[in-house]
Amino acid sequence: MPIVAGTARITVDQQVCLLTENESICIPIGAVHRLENPGKVPMALIEVRNGSYLEEDDIIRYEGRYARGQGSKG
Repeated sequence: MPIVAGTARITVDQQVCLLTENESICIPIGAVHRLENPGKVPMALIEVRNGSYLEEDDIIRYEGRYARGQGSKG
């Protein structure tokens, strides 16, 4: 997941890191993760998913501040 603009605060399981433009991270399969924009500049990123099944119903959404619906597994 490369960051195109701004800064991203990324939490993967319990580890938090800050990434800026031209930096990227690979999130392991099954890892609980969260993305946030800690700054005032808009953040842009490119999400790249790989594997044999890439549908939205494969995503488990945990409770969060954005009140998005649960995936079929969540």
